[in-house]
Amino acid sequence: MKNSVYIFSGLGTDERVFQKLKFENVNVTFIQWIPPKSKETLEEYVVRISKQITSESPILVGLSFGGMVAVEVSKIIKTKKLILLATAKGKNEIPFYFRFLGKIGVHKLIPRIVFKSTNILTYWFFGIASDFEKMLLKQILREMDLSFLKWAIDKIVNWENMTIPQNAIHIHGSKDRILPLKFVQYDIKIQGGGHFMTINKYLELNEIIISELELIQ
Repeated sequence: MKNSVYIFSGLGTDERVFQKLKFENVNVTFIQWIPPKSKETLEEYVVRISKQITSESPILVGLSFGGMVAVEVSKIIKTKKLILLATAKGKNEIPFYFRFLGKIGVHKLIPRIVFKSTNILTYWFFGIASDFEKMLLKQILREMDLSFLKWAIDKIVNWENMTIPQNAIHIHGSKDRILPLKFVQYDIKIQGGGHFMTINKYLELNEIIISELELIQ
């Protein structure tokens, strides 16, 4: 029987950021983000979104915020493996300056238009350069739900998790500027990879993911 893989995309994104990755000989389901309820905690949200997982002992793949959600899901559902990409596994891997800004609530004051715009600084933060990558990021930002985005940012900067999954493999880019490498305890480093490495470092990621999936019985 094939293993079941459930994929959590990054914050405000969808399966398009995984379009170049190959998941061979497994059954793949992309988890769909659902609107958070008013004042809903991350833990409460995770209970609701985890209902999309219908297989026993699944493999979870999480990118960025999706990786954090996958970690929380693994607390309530038995998993075979977590493959975490460009993410954090606990509060201590969130840069201290993000956590500080979260404590004083600065993130709540950021104008919504900031999240919808792309410019040279946005491209630098995400580590993208090609026209295709820029076009994809523009589409994602244009279509994303700003209410969900602001809710999720609040959960990221105030994340209190200290439970690190023992069955996780953490893959991180050396040039990730959103979650810098120096703050995380990674297992595999993608040289030159940024926060958009599922698109522009997909060849290296494909080799690693295929290898990891082959090891899972």
